[in-house]
Amino acid sequence: MANVNVYRPLPQLGRFLNLCGPTPLVPVQLRDDAPMIWCKLEFLNPSGSTKDRIARYMLEKAWRMGHLREGGTVVEASSGSTSIALALTCAQMGLKFVAVMPEGVSHERILMIRAYGAEIILVPREAGIRGAIDTAERYATQHGALHTRQFENPDNAEAHRLWTGQEILSQIPRGMVHAVVSGVGTGGTIVGLYSAFSQAGCPTIPVAARPVRVGGEGPHAEIECCSFSTRVPGVVDGISKLYTHAALPGLRELDVDEEDALRTTKALIRKGFPVGPSTGLNFCAAEQIARELGPDAQVVTVFADRMERYFSTELFAS
Repeated sequence: MANVNVYRPLPQLGRFLNLCGPTPLVPVQLRDDAPMIWCKLEFLNPSGSTKDRIARYMLEKAWRMGHLREGGTVVEASSGSTSIALALTCAQMGLKFVAVMPEGVSHERILMIRAYGAEIILVPREAGIRGAIDTAERYATQHGALHTRQFENPDNAEAHRLWTGQEILSQIPRGMVHAVVSGVGTGGTIVGLYSAFSQAGCPTIPVAARPVRVGGEGPHAEIECCSFSTRVPGVVDGISKLYTHAALPGLRELDVDEEDALRTTKALIRKGFPVGPSTGLNFCAAEQIARELGPDAQVVTVFADRMERYFSTELFAS
């Protein structure tokens, strides 16, 4: 008789994680003459971002497979939202978490991660996210920790394909999505959502939003893991192994003026949506593609995270 793995129930410490999704999908229109965009309010997840989806999915799967046990250690290279989500999830599951981050991240993020009992390792700013990834890998090897490898772990995109995408399909009128718009950090959100929609038969166009300085001289130096813009954090170029043209046939890449992204973020906050700059970026790009596709197109984007992790940044400087 073949051996089978002994069933390992998930720790009961993590029941608050059950509040992760389903989040609302709401139509948002900033001006009377602007297109209406379908927005997934992911800032309503327990730690305040869409990264709760991947943190819960990756760690619960690792637990079921026997790669994690109570008291074990998880390590990840992340400039903010993924680290916050993993810190909360590990606190719920009785795990230790170590976040490896480049110097220069907002102070609020560091406070939030440490408040959940996690450890932070800062690498020099010039090393960027690549240096953080290398440091996380060394830590995992030396300490026997689970490195979740968000930039290449297929479970990142799978969480959105199996979970977020199915919610949207059940919430949007007629179950139809004509375009899905997202900035690209790990690439997991746009890859997972596009996969869910296309597999359901939707003629969905995947659209990647990139923050740029109009009139600038090429990409800015990396800060907070952003290699396009110094002012819209969380967007990474050339690191993700999930974000590929093969995974996103028909991919459109739209450049968005970082000033427009920040203005839109502030306009959304004044409308009552407590979001950060990556959401303003997403919404700007979604409006652009919606204008191209026409009034009958149903365009979906993600309101990625909450504003409080940006209080000390330019977004709130005035």
